[in-house]
Amino acid sequence: MSTSHIKVSRKIYNLLRLKIDSGDLIPGQKMPSTRTLASDLGISRSSVVAIYDQLASEGYIETSPGAHARVATGITISSTSSKKSEDQPKSQTHSISAYGQRIEGLTLPQPISAQTKEINFLYGALADADFPKLLWRRHYTQALMKRQNHLYYSASEGEMELRAEVQGYLLRARGLSCSADQILIVQGSQQAIDLCARVLVDPGSAVIMEEPCYLMARRVFESIGAEVLSVPVDEHGLVTKELPKVKNSLMYVTPSHQFPLGAVLPIGRRRELLSWAKTNHAWIIEDDYDSEFRYGLRPTETLQSLDADGTVIYIGTFSKALSPQLRLGYLVLPMSLVKAFRNAKQLTDRHAPLVEQNAVAELIKSGAYERHIRRVRRENEQRRIVLIESIAKYLPEGTLIEGTATGLHIVVWLEGFQVEDEVAIVAQAKSLGVGIWSITPLYALGRKMRKQNCAGFILGYAGLMPSEIKKGIKILAKALLLRRL
Repeated sequence: MSTSHIKVSRKIYNLLRLKIDSGDLIPGQKMPSTRTLASDLGISRSSVVAIYDQLASEGYIETSPGAHARVATGITISSTSSKKSEDQPKSQTHSISAYGQRIEGLTLPQPISAQTKEINFLYGALADADFPKLLWRRHYTQALMKRQNHLYYSASEGEMELRAEVQGYLLRARGLSCSADQILIVQGSQQAIDLCARVLVDPGSAVIMEEPCYLMARRVFESIGAEVLSVPVDEHGLVTKELPKVKNSLMYVTPSHQFPLGAVLPIGRRRELLSWAKTNHAWIIEDDYDSEFRYGLRPTETLQSLDADGTVIYIGTFSKALSPQLRLGYLVLPMSLVKAFRNAKQLTDRHAPLVEQNAVAELIKSGAYERHIRRVRRENEQRRIVLIESIAKYLPEGTLIEGTATGLHIVVWLEGFQVEDEVAIVAQAKSLGVGIWSITPLYALGRKMRKQNCAGFILGYAGLMPSEIKKGIKILAKALLLRRL
């Protein structure tokens, strides 16, 4: 059948359906014979037969051998008629769940186009040049071509090969000892946080978070309907003496690189946090989102490594070392939570993508992954140095910097500019071709726990080349000057 004949048949089908739907053809009414309708419309009888067959399969008409087709007797007239304009907005009379209402009301960060021509100090972004394209292509192709007995869903916990490699990597890189059975492969740390919320938090339950904190984690817990409590951070991270005495709660914390301020939680406070969790029967989510990038010193021991009571859920990710677009991460769970999390993962999306899992497993197994990390760590250390030097050279005297010892971003405080100036400074910088990010949205309580009463910004540097960083800071300096005029 030609394209034109298909279009004609579709129009006739739509017309007949509309007449039935609107009541122009009433239930039980005899339809024209296929021969008559074909003759009247100037199309083949076989086309009419196909149209009737389609209408019958959808319940609009009833057919039987040797008898005329009739409009189905059980059909009801639709509220949507041919007289109703397609452009007329439809009223919404259906309700959505409490969860749906909560997430509908949330303000979430919007994705940034990868094609933007701005010099963008976007935190969480990585340089395209840093991704090991040739290595990835080789291992991905190997994984793709690997022969399987069949194509079907896999285990929700992830491929055994990858879990075994992650187990070994964590022992080497973080001193974290666990079994492969404790590891759950997920689609990035965001899904890991979401699973924690679904499995561990009820509406009205207390979730304790750092102030300021990772906004997308806070939004997850808010969407569940948790009561989110804030605990201040200082130059050493979470102020553990301020932890509330709330039973059966959950603590979300970034101890190895507090997000966003960059502090590393000292061993004394780590032990205090674990003691608090034990006393209050609380879970701890340890988000170790960028521990690979610590300059000069080895990463501090993980909370999970110190945990003797099975209270810590550890989150790791491949997003910072490889790419946020890869969407692969992992959880290290207390054995008591393994079954619940596996089932939750299966109900959510069955499992993480298999080809990507196998490719990453081969990267780690071959040693290429850790060599890659060492290389990009050197690259990012150079970016960090250029950023710090450029800030010192071009930004106003009195500019303060936090969080330089580890990670892929820093925080800049601009003395002489008010908190209220942040929006205008962001806009001014953007107009000149530079993207910067205000720190204020990360403070849930506004200025209440904010130690710096001046404008603050998060500057990510891993997505830029050193020359772009220097140029971007010079432009930012110009934006600040224009703001003062």
